[in-house]
Amino acid sequence: MSDKEDGVSDGGMNVTLTLRLLMHGKEVGSIIGKKGETVKKMREESGARINISEGSSPERIVTITGPTEGIFRAFSMIAEKFEEDITAAMTNSTVTSHPPVTLRLVFPGSQCGSLIGKGGSKIKEIRETTGAQVQVAGDMLPESTERAVTISGTPQAITQCVRHICSVMMESPPKGATIPYRPKTMPGAVHPVFQQQHQNASQAFTFQGQYAFPHQDDWMPLSPRVLRNWQYPMTLLAA
Repeated sequence: MSDKEDGVSDGGMNVTLTLRLLMHGKEVGSIIGKKGETVKKMREESGARINISEGSSPERIVTITGPTEGIFRAFSMIAEKFEEDITAAMTNSTVTSHPPVTLRLVFPGSQCGSLIGKGGSKIKEIRETTGAQVQVAGDMLPESTERAVTISGTPQAITQCVRHICSVMMESPPKGATIPYRPKTMPGAVHPVFQQQHQNASQAFTFQGQYAFPHQDDWMPLSPRVLRNWQYPMTLLAA
């Protein structure tokens, strides 16, 4: 997950890390902002480097690098921006329940066992401590040795959750070589990350724009037309 450098402060965890996020097109567009103003502000105020992968894939990799406090600030700003987007999207919606902010991080599969813990103890502890929902994908992402870790909740809960995850990952470095996930265009198919998320979720969602709203009926696979729409305009990360 991380490039750990010298820089541990006397006050606790303060090393340089690199986290990778998996986002779809509209999420990326949101954090970039008009003429790149939003991402520029995030970079300046957090002190973290935020880079977005190029390409025409429906999803992109967002890489965040910097001191831990800068990374947490960047995550907080991204989560707050998505919260604003959700609120704006609900303005003319009949949906009454407010959907959570969701971020998808990417970690080496060899580290995910430590995140889950024996019998699921560690991930349960993180959920209870932060109030965020955390799901670790069961399968590796295509052509990689990485797995997706999905975090949902309020911006505050997500930021606290990322702090806990970083602490666990720094204590358990990846084993062996890591083959990073590189998104590819997948026309006419439900991408594995979104497919796994819905297969493992306890509650089904319908998609309106780029946001997932709770749905009363059983989840139905997204149509190819809806998936194609995602690659135009915006999403987070941990490697």
